[in-house]
Amino acid sequence: MAEVLKRRRAELGMSQADLATAAGVDKRQIRRYEAGEQQPVLSVAVAIAEALKISVGELAGIPAHKVNLTGDWWASWQTAKDGEEVITLQEVRFRQQGDLISIETTTRGIGVEDGGYHWRGELRLWDNEILMGWYAADDGSVRSKGTIYFVLHPHGQRMAGRWVGISYDGKIVTGWGAMARTEQDAKAVIQDLKDERTSDDS
Repeated sequence: MAEVLKRRRAELGMSQADLATAAGVDKRQIRRYEAGEQQPVLSVAVAIAEALKISVGELAGIPAHKVNLTGDWWASWQTAKDGEEVITLQEVRFRQQGDLISIETTTRGIGVEDGGYHWRGELRLWDNEILMGWYAADDGSVRSKGTIYFVLHPHGQRMAGRWVGISYDGKIVTGWGAMARTEQDAKAVIQDLKDERTSDDS
């Protein structure tokens, strides 16, 4: 438990004093728990787990079986330039800390003249299944920014969803989005989403 407590507190950027205040216990007690000198009674363990946003089981060292999405991914987007559909494909890097995932592009995917740009964002993972968050262009002259919603495949290797945001083509623009561990999977997911929509419209 001592290791879980220290690691999770660090993930949340909390000091021992912060955790003590949030859980309603003395800071010296938190120090003793982290040193492995004492174990909290159940009511205190519940308060600490709530403050750390984990279950009592996780605090006790029982794995939560959370999917780990850290690493390099491929992102594919259905977007538009001058009213014409464009499918972009670019490499992105995920860095996960607990339920929060920061994203940044490592390639533009398409040329600047065709609308390619670098962006960054943040996603929150819900129930190992849903990711919601935001994105914003990282190139100074590009105004694109908005929200993202993805459904994660059960094996955590790809996700499909939609983005809504502002771009040069309008203030409320939307399109399909896909992320996958491989370039081929990202292309396949975006194509499946487009095909599904086409068959729904027929």
